[in-house]
Amino acid sequence: MAMQVGEQSSDDVMIDINTTPLIDVMLVLIIMLIITIPIQTHAVKMNMPIAPSAAPPKPPEIVRIDIDFDGTIGWNGVIVQKQELIDRLAQVAQQPDQPEVHLRPNKLVTYKVVAMVMANAQRLGVTKIGLIGNEQFLN
Repeated sequence: MAMQVGEQSSDDVMIDINTTPLIDVMLVLIIMLIITIPIQTHAVKMNMPIAPSAAPPKPPEIVRIDIDFDGTIGWNGVIVQKQELIDRLAQVAQQPDQPEVHLRPNKLVTYKVVAMVMANAQRLGVTKIGLIGNEQFLN
């Protein structure tokens, strides 16, 4: 309701708009909007594969190739020549589930010998090869 100041006669018509019903309608619409908005969930649904058995997987087979400071190549602790190394790498590459090949060069060996071993492994198709013992090169 509006408040009028001053004289008012009984035959004057009230020309102010009554806004109370408009505000009530607006509040009802806002409440209905809030109720109808779906609740936001922050969960992500993922379809995870189910393992056929609970048996732990077997650890991978590891082949260790050591290269000594003078270029001597060792295969799991046994000294081998270049041709024997190539034959053994070919056997590793032919296996369907290749073992991991860990190449550990000595700090003093020339890069030529390490590159030769890695190039032969790549040429023959050995895919799981890695250099280990890199902490010796920090100094």
